Amino acid sequence: MNGKQTYSDLAKSFGVSQSTIKRKLKFPEKEHIRCHIPCHVVLLMDTTYWGRNWGLLVIMDAHTKALLWKKYVKHERLADYKEGVDYLESLGYCIDGIVCDGLKGMFQLFSAYRIQMCQFHQVAIIRRYITICPKLEAGKELKAITKLLTRTDKESFVEEFDNWIVKWNKFLKERTLNPITGKSKYTHGRLRSAYLSIKRNLPFLFVWFDYPEFGIPNTNNSLEGSFTALKNKLRNHNGLSKENRMRFINEFFKA
Repeated sequence: MNGKQTYSDLAKSFGVSQSTIKRKLKFPEKEHIRCHIPCHVVLLMDTTYWGRNWGLLVIMDAHTKALLWKKYVKHERLADYKEGVDYLESLGYCIDGIVCDGLKGMFQLFSAYRIQMCQFHQVAIIRRYITICPKLEAGKELKAITKLLTRTDKESFVEEFDNWIVKWNKFLKERTLNPITGKSKYTHGRLRSAYLSIKRNLPFLFVWFDYPEFGIPNTNNSLEGSFTALKNKLRNHNGLSKENRMRFINEFFKA
């Protein structure tokens, strides 16, 4: 549907009055229950937010782009992701892989599955630690290596990263003494955190490469695209109440 989907746009599109559109949105038809046909799926999982305490957790099939499960949440919790995965398994879905962000505990929780960390989430984590324009030479080199993550194969990335570690190993271990407390801390703490993030997540960054037969994507881009489209539509209806916003979201994903 074209336009901003304001009441006026919708009224013109469907040939009815604006009051009719408002009434339909306030009292929508009973929500269609998705007909689940159990099959092999690769799950894309993530949560998007409106404000601090209201978000939407979505699980989508990477192959068909079909919405499989959603839940309105206050915070991103492992228990909610597990609830969704358990529900889909109870219906008979065979989960060939999972693509998700690096939420703490996620990899351990779903260790029984082939789990791929979204590579763009990893790039974003490194950017937060070393900034867009790192000043240290080691940071500049790590940024360049990180940019290769979504563009190269596993062996090439690991080789570049290992070479970087060897080159900057002593630099990463440098410590600075606080003369007041007498305690020391790592001099390049944020750079070290960036390096440790890659090292810790490396086993999950190339699962797509290790299991090509399952068609596991290396990012959550499809799901992020849906979130972006949804938020763009909602931005045109800033006055909606939370209840009506939820109705809008439900209709968006049905469409």
